Amino acid sequence: MSDKPNIILLMADQVSALALPSYGNDRVKAPNIKLLGESSFVFDKAYCNYPLCAPSRYALLTGKLCSNIGAYDNASEFKSSTPTFVHSLRKQGYQSTLIGKMHFIGSDQLHGYEERLTTEIYPSDFSWVPDWEGQGEKLAFQDMTNVVSAAPSSRTLQLDYDEQVGFKAEQKIYDLARSEENRPFFLTVSFTHPHDPYSPPKKYWDLYSAEDIEAPKVPFISYEERDPHSQDLYTHYGMHKRRPTEQETMNARLGYYASISYIDEKIGRIVEILKETGQWDNSIIIFTSDHGDMMGERGMWYKKTFYEWSLRVPLMIRMPIDIYPDLVDPCHISQPVSHIDIFPTVQEMIGSDISETQLLDLDGVSLTPYFYGKEPDQLPFPRAEYLAEGTTYPQVSLIHDGYKLITTGKSSYCLFDLNNDPDEIVDLSNNNEYKAVFDDLMILLARQWDLDALRIDIVKSQKYRNFVSEALNAGKASPWDFTPIEDASKQFVRSGKWCANAEVKAHLPYRGDTTSLDSDTMVGEL
Repeated sequence: MSDKPNIILLMADQVSALALPSYGNDRVKAPNIKLLGESSFVFDKAYCNYPLCAPSRYALLTGKLCSNIGAYDNASEFKSSTPTFVHSLRKQGYQSTLIGKMHFIGSDQLHGYEERLTTEIYPSDFSWVPDWEGQGEKLAFQDMTNVVSAAPSSRTLQLDYDEQVGFKAEQKIYDLARSEENRPFFLTVSFTHPHDPYSPPKKYWDLYSAEDIEAPKVPFISYEERDPHSQDLYTHYGMHKRRPTEQETMNARLGYYASISYIDEKIGRIVEILKETGQWDNSIIIFTSDHGDMMGERGMWYKKTFYEWSLRVPLMIRMPIDIYPDLVDPCHISQPVSHIDIFPTVQEMIGSDISETQLLDLDGVSLTPYFYGKEPDQLPFPRAEYLAEGTTYPQVSLIHDGYKLITTGKSSYCLFDLNNDPDEIVDLSNNNEYKAVFDDLMILLARQWDLDALRIDIVKSQKYRNFVSEALNAGKASPWDFTPIEDASKQFVRSGKWCANAEVKAHLPYRGDTTSLDSDTMVGEL
């Protein structure tokens, strides 16, 4: 066994931290995630750096804001030359496997991983490139269909995908446990639920009754009273054509909660197998999501906005005490952090040379001092960007000293006091009493971004990618979509092996204690 810990990154898609019991939402039935949180360091105010699937994952893996790596939207190429913490782990001797969604765009579908066991759920080419200058209507990938149609289902495309991810993950953990490989492993298991449509199997839908589902805390805000970016999203999502009724809103929230319960059972099963195979005590577990979902709060849906339900994500890091004996007890940490802090945190957890971290010029800071009851020398500084469809000007946000500043268009801003106004009701950007706060945050914003120059780069990138996409779709296409390959000649009992010998090598005795995850606590039995 390696003297370095294994690392398992568990991801769900579109899970707002505000929708989990570990963050105060006791209406959602997620006992396995809650149990994981009880043995983890739980970051109460963790933020994604881009409330959209692909760019959010790029920021998480690279420790860099997407504007610093030229990744502007869901069809931006993730360049092979951009370092990820998977590359870093691989240099440190880790074997690495990706199972599930990472939404990589481009011909490189690995970005440091040695293997992938599933394909992507979404296209890997430039077919989803926005066009800020040429679009008649702002490019829309979604309308209200997935909200108003929420209901239990026998099967959806999302379920097809996650069933495959769950199966492959369970098998891989068993394979790792009986492998003769002496390297530690990094395993990413990334599910697509509870991403819309909010249509889980009836088993999970039936865990909830109408009385379990609360109405949005912040009621519908009329179009006229919304900030400019929220107005853009209102039409971008087609709410001017079809606005969900109160009952449809409640159904969608139920379907969302039930989809979280579905994923909770998948995560519980992974933890159970890690314990059963004796790998739990030697493993770091990181659980997060790419972004949240507004879930009808303010009358808004999906993501692409900087309000809390969209931007705040779960972040739990479970550290093995046998490897890190000086840790403080697992606890909740109130300091705001973000996904870009994960790369330097992983670097420090595995003992990477500090010069390597400096070479990479990361935008985040290591969170490991919190695990020892200390604060980092430089506090984390959450910043976020939205540079894709549904707008024609860069949207950015930063969180500092308890305040959140949001751009909502060119020379248009919102300012919220998150400590005293966590629901972001009162915009303080034009309040003279907060002028000093606003001015200080504007200085920080200007240091980070030149928004006019950024817009020029984004439009140029869109034009280039749309040109290339049109060309690559002419003639014979060469898809970038990842195709998993299974070598059946190396599975089960094959030529040159006796049955008994093959069985002995494959036999894995029960080693762990899974009493904390027995059938009484698994979601499927609730």
